[in-house]
Amino acid sequence: MKKALFITVRKDSSRLPNKTIRRILGRTVLELVVKRAQQAKNFDYVVVCTTTRPIDDEVAVVAHENGADVFRGDFKDKLVRWRDAARQFSIDYVVTFDGDDLFCEPHLLDMGAEQIAARGLDFIEAPEGLICGAFTYAFTVKALEKVCEIKASDDTEMMWTYFKDTGLFKVGILENVAPVYFNNEIRMTLDYPEDFEFFTRIFEHFDCVENDVPLEKIVAYLNEHPEIPQINIHRQQEFLDNQKKKTHLILR
Repeated sequence: MKKALFITVRKDSSRLPNKTIRRILGRTVLELVVKRAQQAKNFDYVVVCTTTRPIDDEVAVVAHENGADVFRGDFKDKLVRWRDAARQFSIDYVVTFDGDDLFCEPHLLDMGAEQIAARGLDFIEAPEGLICGAFTYAFTVKALEKVCEIKASDDTEMMWTYFKDTGLFKVGILENVAPVYFNNEIRMTLDYPEDFEFFTRIFEHFDCVENDVPLEKIVAYLNEHPEIPQINIHRQQEFLDNQKKKTHLILR
């Protein structure tokens, strides 16, 4: 039973243009994300899932240069892109890693891979209150295939609704997560200029060009320096409101 970590990346972005190739400590955001993902231990593949558009050629090149596998697929439909990637690599279980989440925690990714296989679930999400950007989702490819059969839209950026709200799947939350990873006053995802400033400050403090500082150590630093989370936390409600507006469940 093969497990893969899928890093979902497109080069274009409206709120923070070219964020994937912006540089921190001389390395692109994508390089730093791939290095973070490669610290997880429970995966057969780390796959950068991008599109077939020429604009994403650079994404594929950077991913290959940094030792990740690459799948190029559907531009708009993230679920179909994942399904086709899973078919190409013969994957059974997937944990997702958004290309925006530079400090997504490898330990939690490993836990997601373990739990989706051991608990008989189709889909696992982050528990309420987990730091935004610390963990996203885990799911079986069998459930992913079913979702792609029943959906009637290619607008699947907010893909979770097809697993959670159809009543067809066994859904759970990531369990046994340490309290240090829960904090609603810390935002760790890259969508706005303030987010880029937030990440830059942390990378510069730790001088972590390998992006290998454990999340618990980063959180401890932020607790000692509350002015840094204040750089971007005011963007969180706007971020959540935008996600809500883009969430649509359209079935066949």
